[in-house]
Amino acid sequence: MAMQNIKNSPEAIKTEILRLCREYSARVHGANRPATEELPFEAGQTIPYAGRVFEGEEVAAAVGAALDFWLTLGAEGEAFEKELSGVLGVKKSLLVNSGSSANLLAVSALTSRKLGDRRLRPGDEVITCAAGFPTTVAPILQNQAVPVFLDADPATLNARVEQLEEAFVEGRTKAVMMAHTLGNPFDLGAVTAFCQAHNLWLIEDNCDALGTTYQGRLTGTFGDLSTQSFYPPHHITMGEGGAVNIVRDMKFKVLIESFRDWGRDCWCASGHDNTCRKRFGWQLGELPEGYDHKYIYSHLGYNMKPLDLQAAIGRVQLTRLPAFGAARRKNWAALRAGLDALSDYFDFQIATPASDPSWFGFLLMVKPEAGFSRADLSRHLDDKKIGNRALFGGNLVRQPAFADLRKENPAAFRVIGDLAGADRIMNDAVFVGVYPGLSESMIQFTIDTLHGFVKNPP
Repeated sequence: MAMQNIKNSPEAIKTEILRLCREYSARVHGANRPATEELPFEAGQTIPYAGRVFEGEEVAAAVGAALDFWLTLGAEGEAFEKELSGVLGVKKSLLVNSGSSANLLAVSALTSRKLGDRRLRPGDEVITCAAGFPTTVAPILQNQAVPVFLDADPATLNARVEQLEEAFVEGRTKAVMMAHTLGNPFDLGAVTAFCQAHNLWLIEDNCDALGTTYQGRLTGTFGDLSTQSFYPPHHITMGEGGAVNIVRDMKFKVLIESFRDWGRDCWCASGHDNTCRKRFGWQLGELPEGYDHKYIYSHLGYNMKPLDLQAAIGRVQLTRLPAFGAARRKNWAALRAGLDALSDYFDFQIATPASDPSWFGFLLMVKPEAGFSRADLSRHLDDKKIGNRALFGGNLVRQPAFADLRKENPAAFRVIGDLAGADRIMNDAVFVGVYPGLSESMIQFTIDTLHGFVKNPP
């Protein structure tokens, strides 16, 4: 009877469930493991541009967290935040429900009255890049500030830093927010020097660049704040999810937590009360003295927490980051070498000097004299079931949301120069995948397909 009780104890049952989860994953999700040449590939199969790469440990972690059933952000989230900040070498990482939410929270934090004269006010300006993903820029407008668009360099895909001084307006420019495009860092030397010279905040959108280095130092560690995305195409995944990284100044912790957690003034973790030791001893705003601090709101906030189950997955994924980064670099290098003979048809993305990108994708920029268009190339890759994407929103000011906004309010944003570089990226750029789920045979098929296309274009 005693032995039977041991076998049926909750811990024993959980251990067996997790063992079965790993076995199930190996049988059902085998194709989602890191690529090896043991996985067969034949023409006609789909080659995704990105996707989830995981093994049984991630499935077991998710199920284990579900069995514990805490659900909302808790012990797994706290552990992931510590582990991510340790990997990056930043003061604190705070989990959120997406990379886009991370960007929104990072900009929102700059609007807090608790920052005094340096706070971002309505009408203040934030310098950014015209080519990229819309939710790098949308939070600027959502916080009633004015984006100032620099042109993008088609060679690196990042902002033309020589335009920074032209974009600056004394008393109005308060911050710079840019992304490291396709994992390639923007010129952090020039941008950080500019921000220091003018006492500006810097937010690095590091969503496409986890593991990239600049001058031997990880990106996401140069600004005041940086952001991450854990959506499946990114360097690690927890399904949905993201993070805001506080690089140096811990005053941002309570600000970001406040905007993330409904705007509340209280900083107690979920399930905890009276961390400040004076829960009923505050008098803020026009509330009566002694009002419950858990229900005092110092900001107009959101609810942007992920689930603890997601954090459990992320913790396993984070241990795979070095191997994932090595695979991305290897796949990018293989494509670059295999396509070098096509330099008459394509320009290829150039790594920023002094950087080692953990690439998000491999970019092909169709040359004007190529004899075919980006659309022709994309259709051919689609026909061959090779995943490909435009460079996100291309020139963002040409997107309907931004074009319509400017018609309604010509002062909604400013543009530096003619944005010819961003237009070229919009018109001529396409990228294919380098993620760790791609085998050597998939990479070679992509190379062979592109060689065949330029020999016989439409």
